[in-house]
Amino acid sequence: MSEDQKPQDADAAKTNATDPTPEEVFAASEADAPVEAVKSDTAEKRPVWSDAGDAPFDDAEKTPVYARKPAKAAKAEPSAGDETMEIVKTIFFALLIAMVLRIFLFQPFTIPSASMEPNLYEGDYIVVSKWSYGYSKHSIPFSPPLFDGRVMGSAPKRGDIVVFKLPRDDKTDFIKRVIGLPGDRIQMISNKLYINDKPVEDVVVSEREINDIFGAHPVAQVRETLPEGKRFMTQDFGPGNDLDDTPVYEVPVGHYFMMGDNRDNSIDSRVEQSSGVGMVPAENLVGKAQIILFSWEPGSSLFKPWTWANVRLGRFFNVLH
Repeated sequence: MSEDQKPQDADAAKTNATDPTPEEVFAASEADAPVEAVKSDTAEKRPVWSDAGDAPFDDAEKTPVYARKPAKAAKAEPSAGDETMEIVKTIFFALLIAMVLRIFLFQPFTIPSASMEPNLYEGDYIVVSKWSYGYSKHSIPFSPPLFDGRVMGSAPKRGDIVVFKLPRDDKTDFIKRVIGLPGDRIQMISNKLYINDKPVEDVVVSEREINDIFGAHPVAQVRETLPEGKRFMTQDFGPGNDLDDTPVYEVPVGHYFMMGDNRDNSIDSRVEQSSGVGMVPAENLVGKAQIILFSWEPGSSLFKPWTWANVRLGRFFNVLH
């Protein structure tokens, strides 16, 4: 080795001996860093928890714990048994609601005959209010013998159109007009109605002739005015009919005398109870006829679509008087 090389190697060795290691460089840089920067960096790394209970981490839930909603559990697929039970429950509650409405509020009826013409025609569908006269066992389907008399009862007024159970069987529904109240005297004399020995005011409004199975005969529309002032139309086929002259009927306490508006074509209280209606006990009242819901010609049916055109549109929603 030449002399020129020896000093260079010595310098190199000296230089290598004094060079700092990487760890020493990092430690020196940390020592030289400003105090404020170190504090700031430490503050950013330290987790801080607030009184609201929320964590400062970026991936944490932002909503406070007290305001979070519980997670919804996944809904299980309904089984066939569950669906069947839901259907049964729906039908049960529907029937329960219908039963409550039928017993306490309203009941529909169909007019099966011409005994209440010209105010009600065969094929009319009417609604009866059940609360008008209170409630009896006949307010409940099949008239179970749960109690006697009426609950929350009120008396009908003369001239009301009433649905009642036929006294001789307590099953058949009849509809007539209240003419006699308890204690009244009712009689027909020469085709004229008398109440308490006084004739009822009547006026012939129109007359015409009709043909039926009995042949040609006249029919009159007569407007009657009851003692209390209520007016309504009746239908009369002239004198000489079976019910144009009757004995005096005295209405007992707790009973009512009923007549059809079609005076010569009505089985009512003018016919004794064994074959007709007779006196109607207050317990047998079902309700007051209020309105004609809709109407169609006899022989029509909801189950016969070809008869649906036979509706009487002019009678829809007619209020009864």
